[in-house]
Amino acid sequence: MPKISETDLILNSDGSVYHLNLLPKHISDTIIAVGDPSRVYMVSQFFDEVEFEMNKREFITHVGKYNGKRITVISTGIGTDNVEIFFTELDALANIDLKTREIKPRKKKLKVVRIGTSGSLQDDVPVGAHLVSDYAVGFDNLMNFYDLPMNDFETGLAHDLQKKTGIPFMPYVVQGSEVLRNQLGADMIVGNTVTCPGFYAPQGRELRLPIRFPKLLEDLNYYHKGDFWLTNFEMETAGYYALGRMLGHEVLSVNAIIANRMKNKFSKNPTKVVESLIEKVLDRI
Repeated sequence: MPKISETDLILNSDGSVYHLNLLPKHISDTIIAVGDPSRVYMVSQFFDEVEFEMNKREFITHVGKYNGKRITVISTGIGTDNVEIFFTELDALANIDLKTREIKPRKKKLKVVRIGTSGSLQDDVPVGAHLVSDYAVGFDNLMNFYDLPMNDFETGLAHDLQKKTGIPFMPYVVQGSEVLRNQLGADMIVGNTVTCPGFYAPQGRELRLPIRFPKLLEDLNYYHKGDFWLTNFEMETAGYYALGRMLGHEVLSVNAIIANRMKNKFSKNPTKVVESLIEKVLDRI
């Protein structure tokens, strides 16, 4: 197999990957990913020690130990475009020899856990709850540039969602890691998460600009196929699940529900909801 070119895999002068600014020694087998850079500090405050820190754009990394286990926590910023950068470079650190620019013959499987905030689409998913995403539905266009394998159930859902919401494109549907869900998801609500390419119109919010799909929130709330319902939405999970599947990693998204869109309620203390989820995940990792 030919070497990966300098423009396909860009490295910094110290040999680190371009955006994350990390070397292979900086990643552990278990990675916690967060959107908000300040949330990295919320995670690492619980570490026994922090051995390494890196700040590069919105990508902030802390490496440390929790109960003796080495963990890397990295922020991605908002959106699946940033998740693609994060996940591609993370996988390069694990599975590409950065010196020879060749893919390693033996692939390493990482465990990646996204800890994020989310808004509920259902009355019975309350503000303050912790939700683990079984399936993710991508309303973003990232997978138009990849060949994502979907099974018959996922493909059927994608076609049905397009038909019933009237959106002019087919979403993608991906299941997360059952291994990690069994490990981390006890006592959490099990849901199915919609990933949107924006915070306002794509999530049914209207300020000064009229939105094209004014019934989208209602359509997502009522949508079901058999016992499959949509429970919450945010801006990254589907990108994580799709890239994780294609690259061969175990990936799970857990969500702090800080808003209920059907009841128009927002958490009085979102930081507390997120911190309790962080502690829960760390204790179970």
